Amino acid sequence: MPAADAPEARMLLDALEQRVLLLAPHGRDADVIAGVLARRGIACAAVPSCAALTAALREGAGAAIVTEEALLRADLGPLLAWLGGQAPWSDFPFVVLLGKRLADVAGAGTDALTALGNLVLLERPLSAQTLGSAAESALRARRRQYQAREVLADRETVSAQLASLNATLEGRVAERTLALAQANDRLTLETIERERAQQAMVQYQKMESLGRLTGGVAHDFNNLLNVVQGTMELILMMSNDEAVRARARTAKAACERGAKLTAQLLAFARNQALDLTPLRVDALFDAVLAMARPLLGKSIALQACVADDVDCVVADASQMEMALLNLAINARDAMPDGGRIAFDASRAAPPPELRAQGEFVRIAVTDNGSGMSPEVAARVFEPFFTTKGVGKGTGLGLSQVYGMAHQSGGTAQVTSQPGAGTTIAIWLPAAARPSADEGLPELGSDVLAGARVLLVEDDDFVRAGMADALVTLGCDVTQAANGPAGLAALEHARPDIVLTDYLMPGMTGAELARAARARYPDLPVLVATGYADMAAIQAALGEGTVLKKPFQLAELASVVRRSLRGTAGA
Repeated sequence: MPAADAPEARMLLDALEQRVLLLAPHGRDADVIAGVLARRGIACAAVPSCAALTAALREGAGAAIVTEEALLRADLGPLLAWLGGQAPWSDFPFVVLLGKRLADVAGAGTDALTALGNLVLLERPLSAQTLGSAAESALRARRRQYQAREVLADRETVSAQLASLNATLEGRVAERTLALAQANDRLTLETIERERAQQAMVQYQKMESLGRLTGGVAHDFNNLLNVVQGTMELILMMSNDEAVRARARTAKAACERGAKLTAQLLAFARNQALDLTPLRVDALFDAVLAMARPLLGKSIALQACVADDVDCVVADASQMEMALLNLAINARDAMPDGGRIAFDASRAAPPPELRAQGEFVRIAVTDNGSGMSPEVAARVFEPFFTTKGVGKGTGLGLSQVYGMAHQSGGTAQVTSQPGAGTTIAIWLPAAARPSADEGLPELGSDVLAGARVLLVEDDDFVRAGMADALVTLGCDVTQAANGPAGLAALEHARPDIVLTDYLMPGMTGAELARAARARYPDLPVLVATGYADMAAIQAALGEGTVLKKPFQLAELASVVRRSLRGTAGA
């Protein structure tokens, strides 16, 4: 039966079970009885025969009123069979109306009536009040039977559910036990992962603090290198003594190496923005091998191979050196008894996601160490993931390699098998080698001669060295020790260009530049700084406004000249 029809069917069954059936086939007895019951609000239905009564009982009824003459000559077999098949809760009530003759004389007729079971015998003639009361009494008795039916049905339902629960109890206990075991395993794993993450976070915070310290040291060191390098260049320009010039060239070369070291320190501090330029792969490998040999020890054999068709890649030199050195150290840790590490560069088809972006070079670092399982290899580029013990790794090295490769326009991949070694491949865009004449322009003073420069620098030694360099280039230099002093100097005279440091107490170079341009909108401002985040400075001041310390005199002259010509053209 459709669900929508179920309430209507229930209501119909309830109506049938509350009705009174009338079997009075002679005369007007059925109509009279029906009228009496109707006045008491009792629903009734008249049936013409004993067979029809039996059929109506199967549909549902609350009681039956039967006249004696309807039963004496009727075939009571089907009716008695229905009565014998009643449910245990059922004892259907009959009200039988007797004539005077049957009430006075016992015989076969009374035996037949007795077979009906639950009887109320009323002798005719009788009053309407007596008939109505008998009918209501029979219906009340039937309703109690219905209540018993509901109680028995509920008991049967509960018994069936209990039997079902008992039948599946062991299975449910086993399932629950398994679920609890799995939940306990998950909780244990989560606890281990949480502890590992907390340990990694502590290590990361240590490295972050060390990085900030390293960045500050590198910044100050760049300032010192700028003074020394500028002084050496002035000596080379002014001295005719070849011995002095040779020593100056040596000191200048040492400054250039120091600048490279500070760039690596800033890369370690993770404050260095990528400087993507064409980078010679063979020179990169030479630099990495020179740094790696003393770190890896004599038990590790190093080799490098650059294919003939590989020249340059687009990358940041310092970041690539740090990345390859990191991979070499990881490879060494996978070979505690020694082994071989190979650096290889070749042209090869890149991964599918890069194939529409041009030509790429595959730079690979391969070892013959213990290798990794597929589960570990799938997670090596995740931040904070490490297989090393506490204090032996932050889980950031390989994630930085992956991030650097993506920032450079490429990607990184790992190939490894337990006992068969590991290969970390970095895919970088291929590039052509810059032409030999691409370099710093010759020193000249045609534009710088007489140029008025406001120099703002809080470090006295650095400011003095930069002032000497600018004066040597023919500039008229006004010096200020900080941002407010620079603004005060702007009140007295407008310079042709402002050259300022970035990190200064009280006012940064960017804030000074904005204040100066508010007064003189077309005033060019250059920021000369050893601070790492070049991108942040350029975002504040615009492209072409940053001069990175330490710089050469030719670089200083070129940037100042370009800024002054740009202003003159405007």
